[in-house]
Amino acid sequence: QVQLVESGGGLVQPGGSLRLSCVASGFTLDSYSIGWFRQAPGKEREGVSCISQSGRVTTYLDSVKGRVTISRDNAKNTVYLQMNSQKPEDTAVYYCAAAQIRNGCTLLWGPYDYWGQGTQVTVSS
Repeated sequence: QVQLVESGGGLVQPGGSLRLSCVASGFTLDSYSIGWFRQAPGKEREGVSCISQSGRVTTYLDSVKGRVTISRDNAKNTVYLQMNSQKPEDTAVYYCAAAQIRNGCTLLWGPYDYWGQGTQVTVSS
């Protein structure tokens, strides 16, 4: 059974940090580009960051550049999203997703085949 499971969400104060994890089961993650997306109440889903199969290509949403780092450990079938200097506007449900994109990745959600169930991130004092 193909599955992606996110973890690491929670409540964090403004300026704080969280690291989200996305663990794959039922398939080999190194064959897929991975994206992190988020959706806040009343807003559209948006791509936050993505990483290519090899990890050599990464892309970030402009509003998170310099604060967020995506990485992957294919041996552990896991992708991470390190989020620093968190802001209240980062509050959302965060999802990871997998897509077979050669030599790159995209922040558009359409190409992604597999999705996790999401993890809530709340930035508040």
